[in-house]
Amino acid sequence: MGYFPFFVEIGEQSGLVVGGGRVALHKLQKLLPYEPRLTVVAPVISEELGQFALENDICVINRGFEPGDLTGRHFVIAASDDREVNAAIGRLCREKGILVNVVDDKTACGFIFPSLVKAGKLSIGISTAGASPAAAAALRSQIASQIPADMEEILDYLDRLRRLAREHIADGGRRAAFLRDMAELCMDAGAVFDEQETMQRIAEYTQDRQQESVGSVEGVLLVGAGCGSYDLITLRGLRAIRRARVLVYDDLIDRRLLEYASESCERIYVGKRSGRHSMPQEEINGLLVQKAQEGGLVVRLKGGDPYVFGRGMEELRALREAGIRADYVPGITSCIAIPAFAGIPVTHREVSRSFHVITGHTAGGGLAQDIDFAALARLEGTLVFLMGLGHLAQIAEALMRAGKEASTPAAVVHGGFDSAVTTVRGQLSDIAARADAALIQPPAVIVVGNAVDILGE
Repeated sequence: MGYFPFFVEIGEQSGLVVGGGRVALHKLQKLLPYEPRLTVVAPVISEELGQFALENDICVINRGFEPGDLTGRHFVIAASDDREVNAAIGRLCREKGILVNVVDDKTACGFIFPSLVKAGKLSIGISTAGASPAAAAALRSQIASQIPADMEEILDYLDRLRRLAREHIADGGRRAAFLRDMAELCMDAGAVFDEQETMQRIAEYTQDRQQESVGSVEGVLLVGAGCGSYDLITLRGLRAIRRARVLVYDDLIDRRLLEYASESCERIYVGKRSGRHSMPQEEINGLLVQKAQEGGLVVRLKGGDPYVFGRGMEELRALREAGIRADYVPGITSCIAIPAFAGIPVTHREVSRSFHVITGHTAGGGLAQDIDFAALARLEGTLVFLMGLGHLAQIAEALMRAGKEASTPAAVVHGGFDSAVTTVRGQLSDIAARADAALIQPPAVIVVGNAVDILGE
């Protein structure tokens, strides 16, 4: 069971902390920035807590807890060194309908303390439902490191901006787009705009035609999601997802990327994948045109890079032929990244001065008949075949017939969304049999050349 993260106003609310030691002090320090009226009750008060209470005008009652101490309280923290006292306070609070936190006893709690990040108006609470406070603390540190140093100033500025936007931008859709884009810009820059820059940007959203940029709120963006884990997407691609009104996505993306879309974003799965197409390419093109004509930003999220065997140019041409503005955000392609995760660089000085990427299947699913295997066999660089696992034996045999040495190092690499890979190494003569024995599953990248053995097995 999890805990729903209500954000409750406790300013000027009466709170009681029972306990005078280190744990009680920690709870006081967490609560104080939210400006409740706090009282501490304990028979023994540590010097550190006493000094903190004196500096922050916190009432301290130097005695044991009494049931009457609960009168008029909105919330209570039982943080004494006596577990029985804490448990009794928990029972009394539940009987009286008072929210209570009992330290080190999750079952007795009406609420729990999250791991907190606070910067001005920003409050982020992280909870593991008590399973691992250490994991929550680690996540807190990661999140805190990404918050701009001037976050309080940024939020105050964005708050004022809402009033300005209501005064100057009549259209509700453009106003929402303006506020969203300004928030993104401020967060990216870690700073706010001066009055002149602010009014200039407001003016851009009051005109009939909005500014032309990759961050535009109109048209379609073809976005490469990268390959493997969600955090390999570019910052520009991630910003596009956050701004999208519609998100059209494929199989080969990490689904965690969908969590970055707004709650109102329409998510459409088109599931394009070799041998398992849930929507033909022509229908995807038509869908993108239709959604773009409805207005707002449409993001076409494609695994890897849209222009590396991703049919991205087909979609872009269809959009532009329909008179729709379309742009492109590159992504990390599997032909480089997946071998690299397996310790295989596609180029390396004195070993491979070039690399060549070849599709392993045609639109109909077979191996292309016009591949010049003789030309490929003569190349000294690295050969990378994408979408060719089902034709691995044919590819290896064709290269050997064309003159490639049977002893040429070869590998098949399968990558997952955690950036982990399964790798089978061998030679052209046995790589197909080795991959079959290892039960390698698609998607997989085939690599042929001396770069395979740079790091050894």
